[in-house]
Amino acid sequence: MPDVKVYSTKTCQYCRLLKAYLDRHKVPYTNINVGENVDLAKEMVELSGQYGVPVSVIDGEILLGFDTKRLNELFGSEEAPGVYDVLILGGGPAGLTAAMYSARKMLSCMIVTENIGGQALESWAIENYMGFRVTTGGDLMQKFEEQVRGDNIRIELDSVTSVVENNGIFTVNTGSDQEFSAKALIITTGVKPRWLGVLDEEKYIGRGISVCSTCDGPLFKDKNVAIVGGGNYAVTTAIEMSSIAKNVYLIVRSKVRADEIYLKQYEEIENIQTFTNYVVSELSGDKTLKSIKIRNRENNLEKELKINGLFLAIGHDPNTGFFNGFVNLNKNGEIITDNNGRTSRPGVFAAGDVTDVEGKQVIIAAGEGSKAALSAYAYLMKKGE
Repeated sequence: MPDVKVYSTKTCQYCRLLKAYLDRHKVPYTNINVGENVDLAKEMVELSGQYGVPVSVIDGEILLGFDTKRLNELFGSEEAPGVYDVLILGGGPAGLTAAMYSARKMLSCMIVTENIGGQALESWAIENYMGFRVTTGGDLMQKFEEQVRGDNIRIELDSVTSVVENNGIFTVNTGSDQEFSAKALIITTGVKPRWLGVLDEEKYIGRGISVCSTCDGPLFKDKNVAIVGGGNYAVTTAIEMSSIAKNVYLIVRSKVRADEIYLKQYEEIENIQTFTNYVVSELSGDKTLKSIKIRNRENNLEKELKINGLFLAIGHDPNTGFFNGFVNLNKNGEIITDNNGRTSRPGVFAAGDVTDVEGKQVIIAAGEGSKAALSAYAYLMKKGE
């Protein structure tokens, strides 16, 4: 058997998915929790150059993140049936709920997703989901996943690269060169994070820049970090990181626009320093990020901040790149749906944050996922008449 080490944190859902993959393929591994041990975190960074988890070492080969394609090459992929009743693209609240409703209608279905949980994973605290006084996005999505896996729904952890229709059958191709087909399609691909657009930004992704504070936050214990953004996600990230990092700098383009319940907590924390009306203008470092410059939008004066981590919380865009022309999108790039999750193309349904539904909330996405699944079931029953 191969020698496998997994560097992870408890709050990282990608780490959990990687370990679940290894368990499913009966691959033994040593788990190294770098969120609770500074020396082990330093070991991981020196080994990989990464301030992001998971990092795995397989017989001396270093894998960054949850690399499905390489893992399948090493350990083999599962064989898929010919044609499913429903393919669900995306594994957030909408996709997982759609899968559960599809399975309860006795439809064969599979989820193709890059992660389980979607944007909900970014939430340190969810206080408005019925049945829970307070929970984390990761914990809530774990309960969603457990219910889906209990219904024997196949989950393929991969990225979708193209979707085509031929004679009423939808075929999906993935980043690891797999191909899956179904009679109906439910799109729940959610949103993708926005980037700064600053020179050398790509160079520092995973080497100081992160879009998942719940995953990578524990790696910055007693270090200086900056958070870019002024909404709920940015403020809650600042609140949580204030108990981990030495200093937290909140960089806000205009003004803080978070809910009152978060503002009250944020204003009482002493190690958060806020820079309003500033943008990030420059990134500096060697192998990892060491400092940033921020520019005042009124007078163009710059300040330098010595930091180790930069968390981006500046919003999201709908993840609809390869659906343009396949289904109708609005001016914001969101999939246009009717009240029951139907799109402009028969047999294709959509739900969650990827659609034009105004409310971008976990509970709304879950409800929309159930509606899309029921609409897909009605479509298949009518088609089979």
